[in-house]
Amino acid sequence: MLNDEQLLRYNRQLLLHDFDVAGQEALLRAAVLVVGLGGLGCPAALYLAAAGVGRLLLADGDSVEASNLQRQIAHGDKDIGRNKAASAADAIAALNPGVTVEVIARELFEDDLPALVQRVDLVVDATDNFPVRHALNRACIAAAVPLVSAAAVRSEGQLSVFDPVRGGPCYRCLYPDTADVTALSCSESGVLAPLVGVLGSLQAMEALKILAGYGKPLRGELLLLDLRSVDIRRLALSPRADCPDCSHLQR
Repeated sequence: MLNDEQLLRYNRQLLLHDFDVAGQEALLRAAVLVVGLGGLGCPAALYLAAAGVGRLLLADGDSVEASNLQRQIAHGDKDIGRNKAASAADAIAALNPGVTVEVIARELFEDDLPALVQRVDLVVDATDNFPVRHALNRACIAAAVPLVSAAAVRSEGQLSVFDPVRGGPCYRCLYPDTADVTALSCSESGVLAPLVGVLGSLQAMEALKILAGYGKPLRGELLLLDLRSVDIRRLALSPRADCPDCSHLQR
């Protein structure tokens, strides 16, 4: 049952007839793991908190640098040198103190992920590291937890929901090669600040849709954006019959 303060805070969401009180209550009960509190993770975490997701686990082992401030909107000058997850937790506390935040101020390894993923209802992948992305994919499949993944560089980005337990492909169906060490990096290729804001916000939107049972999430589809020309495309994705991570679900 929403209290008076929550009814006021989330009023604009409650006005959506197919979201309503039931959707808001589902968000308040939900727990989300955000891995990476950089350009994508900052807006994703802030919007999840603002919308009323009850519990957020924030994981990042990096510290805030001056070059991050152009696009990582949960951090400010005073946060330079601080852990990114801790800095983002403070920003969330200022935005919505009703959200419970757990800070995981260290790099995550594959052995860490199963126990963490089993504690949440959804994972937001905001990393730029292929081994971590693949490890998250495996942990989410094992725990039957949806994975909302995005990537952004230059003026281009992509977004999808990977949830093969409920149908469709997994992340490894799209990127079968796990040998790559890192994705194309902003530090080498550059990035315009609003791009990560758009993609991170879309990650939050997909997460909210899944948690509240609202609308149609991007399961089995890949959204491709190039904001330099405002070129937006949606591609259908199919499971790979030989996928090492999810093919057992197709039998």
